[in-house]
Amino acid sequence: MTNADFLKAALPPAVDLPGVDAQSSARFFNRELSWLEFNWRVLQEAENPNVPLLERVRFLSISGSNLDEFYSVRVAGLRGLVKGGVTMPSADGMTPTEQLAQIDENARRLMERQNKTWCVLSKELAGAGICILDPRDLTPADRKRLDQHFMAQVFPILTPLAIDPAHPFPFIQNTGFALALRLRRRADGQPLEALLPIPAQVARFTRLDDGEGGTTRFLLLEDFIEAFLDKLFPGYEVTGRCTFRVLRDSDLEVEEEAEDLVREFETALKRRRRGEVIRLKISAGAPADLRDTILSEMHVNPDEVIEIDGIIGMASLSELVDLDRPDLLWPHFTPRTPERVQDHEGDMFSAIRHKDMLLHHPYETFDMVIRFLNQAARDPDVLAIKQTLYRTSTQSPIVAALCEAAESGKSVTALVELKARFDEAANIRQSRMLERAGAQVVYGFTDWKTHAKISTVVRREGGDLVTYTHFGTGNYHPITARFYTDLSLFTCNAALGRDATKVFNYVSGYVRPDDLELLSISPHTLKSTLLDNLAAEAAHARAGRPGRVWAKLNAVIDPDVIDALYAASCAGVKIDMVVRGICGVRPGVKGLSENIRVKSIVGRFLEHSRIACFGNGHKLPSDKAKVYISSADWMGRNLDRRVETLVPATNPTVHAQILRQIMAANFADCAQSWVLQPDGSFLRHDEGEEGQLFSCHRFFMENPSLSGRGRAGAEDVPELLHSYD
Repeated sequence: MTNADFLKAALPPAVDLPGVDAQSSARFFNRELSWLEFNWRVLQEAENPNVPLLERVRFLSISGSNLDEFYSVRVAGLRGLVKGGVTMPSADGMTPTEQLAQIDENARRLMERQNKTWCVLSKELAGAGICILDPRDLTPADRKRLDQHFMAQVFPILTPLAIDPAHPFPFIQNTGFALALRLRRRADGQPLEALLPIPAQVARFTRLDDGEGGTTRFLLLEDFIEAFLDKLFPGYEVTGRCTFRVLRDSDLEVEEEAEDLVREFETALKRRRRGEVIRLKISAGAPADLRDTILSEMHVNPDEVIEIDGIIGMASLSELVDLDRPDLLWPHFTPRTPERVQDHEGDMFSAIRHKDMLLHHPYETFDMVIRFLNQAARDPDVLAIKQTLYRTSTQSPIVAALCEAAESGKSVTALVELKARFDEAANIRQSRMLERAGAQVVYGFTDWKTHAKISTVVRREGGDLVTYTHFGTGNYHPITARFYTDLSLFTCNAALGRDATKVFNYVSGYVRPDDLELLSISPHTLKSTLLDNLAAEAAHARAGRPGRVWAKLNAVIDPDVIDALYAASCAGVKIDMVVRGICGVRPGVKGLSENIRVKSIVGRFLEHSRIACFGNGHKLPSDKAKVYISSADWMGRNLDRRVETLVPATNPTVHAQILRQIMAANFADCAQSWVLQPDGSFLRHDEGEEGQLFSCHRFFMENPSLSGRGRAGAEDVPELLHSYD
């Protein structure tokens, strides 16, 4: 029986796994296979009957887009190692070739399950009045209206391409979708092979007029186009067809010593479009000659081909989720405006001066971060603003505020990270806008990503200069902030302000700050701070004092950190972890990790905040614990090859909010929790009915956070905060 309530449930009995010890590579789970396990959990939410129907479609779409990116980046990287002759195993003992073989087997099962899930969901959608039509179900009236739509909206942007010696096989870009056709001229029987690439601008589902009883009806794109092939190939009849979709290598290779980093990335983006084919999905039953032509012309090996008996490109199912069917979606939720800010009549600086404030997104609105920068841009007493930008929206209000501040004469420094995967082009556009407005744009290091989330505002108050600082665990992105759970710490703590300024100076001037007062940063001191805290907990346990660790992360894969967790466990430290995605820790093994528990929370919101709590010789939660928020996951790239921050909670209210509210609720969650087993599988909590299980997402939606409470006080804060001292 699996119990996900880490607050109340005792540690399960440890298991004996022969060959798994502190020296064997089997003590680690493989990074790539662990990620696939996460995507299985996402897919299983699409099968969860307690999730609203269209939200289940959304989960299926996410599992599809996740898998696409995984192939385009991770599988592409492994293939590159194999082609380069690399045979060195990863920390878990698997060579690149062995990893690719297991990935292929696992991913094929996953894609088969995706298709089965879609078959179930499409039937349930039909039962709810949302139908994906078979072309044979079209009425003459439907065909007439579709004819008009096709000629007006689709025909002008399609380009049919003959395939013969005079017409070379065209390039199909990454995620490109196409129809391959075998045709015969009616006049003389002359054969023709042709390709019809489908531009990404064409919707995958065409909506028809509503049917009887208000039924919402759609036609799949390939079926829509096939119905009007005679307009694209007049005088021909179709004798064979198939659809296919291409995934290419999307990892960028950047010259480290590029003279102009921006130009290098602009060039690299163009190279990405022509990466090698990593995977090709093709419709099952494709004519052999068409299939052979596609594989030959695109230089695809047969083992890179996946036949799909169903819809190709699960990511496109997201189009269906935009329907106006609130009865099939999560109940509407409006993020709260913190009472503290309202107490100060919306003045962010006044609210922060009163006391440090920790906002928990999306439960508390990200608009407060935007308001912070908008007020800074318009405040005549603000002299300077410094801001990191890793990912942000296309029409970013953050960038608009920085531009306004620069145009009004304030000193504005924007640290734009060009290497934010898949957002490089957007970040280049943002940097051009900022430069035109008069901001100083800094691109940081060529070999390290700047992943830290920091904003500083320097304000003249009387005869002093006061630095207001925002530290985040997530991106300055108002769209993703609606469904990513993240933390925003606002403070005017002078030491934290000085440390933040030193980090900006480090990235802009390359002078390493050796005298940080409170912050720890990657790639220099963050990892050692974590290791030192774990070693200290082990020392407490050996001395007979409580040794306790609570952590919440997206990924834990760094071997040094995992070994430190194992060493602490062997010393008697009780370690509880919430790890959403990749996890290399093998918990619950005798003599190795018997004091470690790990669970993953997958639900309405994407868990994204990073938190580390160390008991410091006391049980958790405790007012004497060391508590940190961070931009960094416990991965080699974050700890060794990025600029990241680890920020201590110095304010008692913020400290209590993290421990007694955020972490306590995550550990109490059973409704959305999966518990990692010693063999690498994840088991869902299996006690009680769904409606009776505690959900941390529901808890946070229904209850205010402690540090944003303001004059309202904490009297109405649930007992969950205070019952574990």
